[in-house]
Amino acid sequence: MSVTDQSAGTVSARAATKIAAILAKEPAGAMLRVAVEGGGCSGFQYKFDIVGAREDDDLVLDADGYHVLIDNVSVDYMAGSEIDFSDELIGAAFKINNPNATASCGCGTSFSL
Repeated sequence: MSVTDQSAGTVSARAATKIAAILAKEPAGAMLRVAVEGGGCSGFQYKFDIVGAREDDDLVLDADGYHVLIDNVSVDYMAGSEIDFSDELIGAAFKINNPNATASCGCGTSFSL
């Protein structure tokens, strides 16, 4: 069963465009997996991977016709989050705007709850 409840998470238009560009260069059926792992300078960090299959309990978000997957454990940490893409002078990167995070590091790749 795939979950598509948008209150669990969304993908911004900027991120969807970048995800589509990345996955268009991958083999057919490729998807972006976003996960939360322990580590980073604030306690948790986001991990991005390109995968070819999804798990039955993944949250599935649409990004310009491509799929973004979030595993069932990470969904709890990312509830209500927006996956965005920032292209600034200091670098381009995916950013997670997480309303559950109580603190984050300066580079934005790790957070605490």
